[in-house]
Amino acid sequence: MAPEPRESQRILVVDGDVLVRHVISDYLRTCGYVVIEAASTDEAVTVFDDTTVDAALCHAEAPGTRSAFQFRAWALQRRPEVQVILAGSIESAANKAAELCEDGPQLRRPYDPQGVVEYIRRIIGSREPDRLSKA
Repeated sequence: MAPEPRESQRILVVDGDVLVRHVISDYLRTCGYVVIEAASTDEAVTVFDDTTVDAALCHAEAPGTRSAFQFRAWALQRRPEVQVILAGSIESAANKAAELCEDGPQLRRPYDPQGVVEYIRRIIGSREPDRLSKA
């Protein structure tokens, strides 16, 4: 079983679909995470620069001047200890096959909120405490 979230664990949720973003964000909050929402990769860059996060869940087709894949690469250069999870449908994965070959955590959409929480718990829980982002 995956470890329970620490009170200070922060998750950045990046999705242009306001309904999906709110549903998954609300569920993550009920599971004990602090959630910061962004409607685009542009907003995500600002949040990432200004706020400590432990993980980011980013829709593979999030709007913005950077693709979700470019956002992940940028974020990992800035803070390699932060897991950036890309989420997308099978169709979006097929359209982005070359970029999806990059290393990194990925989820398929549609996803169930409980599955997302378990996945986040596994990847955050698998890191050593000294690698966790500092608040």
